[in-house]
Amino acid sequence: MRLPGSLWRNIHGRGVPSRYLANMAANRPCHVTVLGEEYPTDHMTNISPTIVSKLPLKLHTQPSHPLSTLRALIESHFPSYAHLSSLSPLVTPYQNFDLLSFPADHPGRSVTDSYYVNKDLMLRTHTSAHEVEVFGRGETKWLLTADVYRRDEIDGSHYPVFHQTEGARIVSANSAGMKEIEEDNERLAAHLERSSIEIEDVPHLSPMNPCQPAHDPKHTELIAKNLKLSLNSLMLHLFGGRVGATAQNPLKVRWIEATFPWTTPSFEVEVFFRGKWLEILGCGVIYQPTLDNANVSDKLGWAFGLGLERIAMVLYSIPDIRLFWSQDPRFLSQFKQGEITTFKPYSKYPACFKDVSFWLPEGQTLHENDFCDLVRDIAGDVVEDVKLASLIDDFTHPKTNRKSLCYRINYRSMDSRSLSNDEANSLNTQVVSCLRDRFRVVIR
Repeated sequence: MRLPGSLWRNIHGRGVPSRYLANMAANRPCHVTVLGEEYPTDHMTNISPTIVSKLPLKLHTQPSHPLSTLRALIESHFPSYAHLSSLSPLVTPYQNFDLLSFPADHPGRSVTDSYYVNKDLMLRTHTSAHEVEVFGRGETKWLLTADVYRRDEIDGSHYPVFHQTEGARIVSANSAGMKEIEEDNERLAAHLERSSIEIEDVPHLSPMNPCQPAHDPKHTELIAKNLKLSLNSLMLHLFGGRVGATAQNPLKVRWIEATFPWTTPSFEVEVFFRGKWLEILGCGVIYQPTLDNANVSDKLGWAFGLGLERIAMVLYSIPDIRLFWSQDPRFLSQFKQGEITTFKPYSKYPACFKDVSFWLPEGQTLHENDFCDLVRDIAGDVVEDVKLASLIDDFTHPKTNRKSLCYRINYRSMDSRSLSNDEANSLNTQVVSCLRDRFRVVIR
């Protein structure tokens, strides 16, 4: 999740320029239809038509799709776990943030980072939004795969919809629960000892990655060890065969201390694959207030979360994240359920760059994610990237103090054919018109 500027850190819009909110309100309908239901809009509403159109698709459940195969591969490694994949993407901010102990000023709460139906309802930004719900209904070992939504930039590795698999295990915080974990640790350790894997570990606990005050350090050590053994085994399952791991050339996995709002101690896992270290997932010992909120205060355990697209792009050699949404038979026909094969590119159409340069109204700001959503609504996946990190032109007039911006949009079709200059001009004209109407900018 990218971190926006300080003006965008408050979920209720405080600190957001009033003219920005006024412009957004002027273009907002009274109601919005999401998954067949009508909801009232308010000052927080920012869900776009493009995002609404993605909600029913659930790529991770479509047979033969790479994300479906990867989900099934992960589930096959945890056969005794409940496998969940049909929970609604609509959650409350309380579910998405507060029940997981997110700070009140966490940037993820911002309207520029997350999609809101209204102030009381949003699209989940992570599968962890369902942790309390799933634990509360009695599940103790489970995997949940789902589509999640975050406002983001446009390029080959970012998309506002992606898919996560979350896994979790909890046991009773008593001698019986610890015996269960110890026995599982022995089994997993024996399996890894026989396998071609080299693990670069970090301590289960450290001054920078401490035990939670409510937990027994000995219990936390056992839980953290079980987490690491379980995920080392998963990494071997996912990557071992793909790298041809042998005793002489083992799969390399390394653990890094991390910080997350919902786990302590916390870790990130990386795998050395095709000559470089790849970040695969984040994980840790579940924050006790989360379990308290689920009414399982007598339990403790671990959780992890990974992005399916990130791993699938590597395993299948898929170069552009937009391709996962393609309906082109030349893409879909390359894959079969249960098989990981190397993607064969079929489109090398030239790019068509167009610049959009404009003056902002005095005192107004425009967040780059708002610009990206506008572009997506007009041109969809025909846009390959928008230059956001380093703007081509960023100028403030010394006399009027008005700010000028210029974004470069790269139009390129993934599938059907080469995009003509006239077609790109037409799309860009629509972008300019919408930008002028929605944000009252003056085109240069």
